[in-house]
Amino acid sequence: MLQRLNIRDFVLVDRLELDFQGGFGALTGETGAGKSILVDALAFVLGERADSGLLRAGAEKTEVGAEFDIRALAELKSWLAENDFAADDDLLLRRILDAGGRSRAYINGSAATLQQLRQAAEWLVDIHGQHAHQSLLRGEAQRQLLDAHAGHADLARSVGEAWRTWRDARDSLEAAAEGGEALAREREQLEWQVRELETLAFSADEWESLNQEHKRLAHAASLLEGAQFSLGLLAEGEGACEAQVRAVASRLDGLAEYDPALSEVAQLVQSAEAELAEAVSALRRYADRVDLDPARLAEVERRLEAVMGCARKFRALPEELPELLSRWQQRLAELGEAGDLAALQARVDAARQQYDKDAAKLSKARAKAAKALGDEVSQGMQELALGGGRFEIALVPVAGGNAHGLESIEFRIGGLAGSEARSLAKVASGGELSRISLAIQVVTSRQASVPTLIFDEVDVGIGGGVAEVVGRLLHRLGRERQVLCVTHLPQVAARADWQWQVAKSKEGAAIKSRVTPLDAAGRVEEIARMLGGVEITATTRQHAKELLGQG
Repeated sequence: MLQRLNIRDFVLVDRLELDFQGGFGALTGETGAGKSILVDALAFVLGERADSGLLRAGAEKTEVGAEFDIRALAELKSWLAENDFAADDDLLLRRILDAGGRSRAYINGSAATLQQLRQAAEWLVDIHGQHAHQSLLRGEAQRQLLDAHAGHADLARSVGEAWRTWRDARDSLEAAAEGGEALAREREQLEWQVRELETLAFSADEWESLNQEHKRLAHAASLLEGAQFSLGLLAEGEGACEAQVRAVASRLDGLAEYDPALSEVAQLVQSAEAELAEAVSALRRYADRVDLDPARLAEVERRLEAVMGCARKFRALPEELPELLSRWQQRLAELGEAGDLAALQARVDAARQQYDKDAAKLSKARAKAAKALGDEVSQGMQELALGGGRFEIALVPVAGGNAHGLESIEFRIGGLAGSEARSLAKVASGGELSRISLAIQVVTSRQASVPTLIFDEVDVGIGGGVAEVVGRLLHRLGRERQVLCVTHLPQVAARADWQWQVAKSKEGAAIKSRVTPLDAAGRVEEIARMLGGVEITATTRQHAKELLGQG
């Protein structure tokens, strides 16, 4: 959920830091005080389009940061990790816009694109109202909402996988049918290339061992001479140091009886004597093993030349030849399958049958869920001053189907602007759309994944008993999700778990907006103001207490 919002030099706000709570919160204030500025600031940090008009007068840049608790959003954490962002329990989004219109975005401190900001926002917040950030109008979101509510998102994914399998099989068949001659030429070339590398029978491990053996054989004379020279100086020549070190060790050992101070030196020399003896023994074994073998050297050189010849021919590094052979063998197997048009056609038919089976099952499930959800939302609309309105979910056939099934999903409304049901985007006004979305969110709240909902002016054009219903529905929704509502109706605000007041003030030549969290007494005063009247009286305060359940 949204935990904190930091705003700097945004429209009428100079500096503002807000700590959010869970449940249902109301944002109230006089008309024109800037209540919707907070919603605009949040939309800005979530990647909404922006221009320099958002900067407070005289400011060089505006900056908004939003912190979210994402412990329950496993998919978002996976997305963050896949995109090389820190994936902790807290998520910080930050966006800066300068006077020149240049925008910068950050996710958990790392630079991000606006597209990445918007992608992350899809898991975090849904803003409903007379603003652009409304997923309810997108066909993709409508489909996902229906599938999630009905609990068949896994079936929808299976349909997508079946579609891709069928498409790939169809593409392979078309390529084989249209490019038979080209495929035959490719197969012929691959066959002789594979034969040559298989005849070479070369491995990456062999390349390393060949080079080591060649280096040893090519320098065998020098190696033998160096070993014998070292043995002469150390042990076998006149005045060899091994005998001299042994003599020094013996002499010091005897002298140590007279002066213990020489004992440590004697021990060091004795240790050197032992290590020298070990080195001499190893050199003798090595000298016995070194072999001058011109025939083997010539054989190794022929093998190296054969490997390097193939590498030059195929324009690869010698150690890359085994991987090259593997790729060619795999491609040759694919071409063998591609040449069998009957087998390819059978694969296409089987994939299409599987897609049709899964898609038909999904269509049946969607039709049942669409009817039930449509009835529930229609019932909710009647309570929200949308009497006579009818919510329908149309399954519009898609010729041949696609990755999402045999139909597209379209939310429709009937009874508001004529009896015929038409697309939600074309029928509902801003206020109606807010209330319709409220009805949908209440019905689908348990299945939906977005943890924070914001309703901006959902109560436009209503009052009285309907306002009480809106407040009750928002309060109910706040039990499952974090809900923030910008409202001018006391009946709605009184149902909130917490409330902020937005006020506009003049400081010198500047006009600024301020947000004040209200305590119990402050809420009574604010609700009383919202109830109307130039002067707040004891009667209006009593009425406010009654609405708040305090009196």
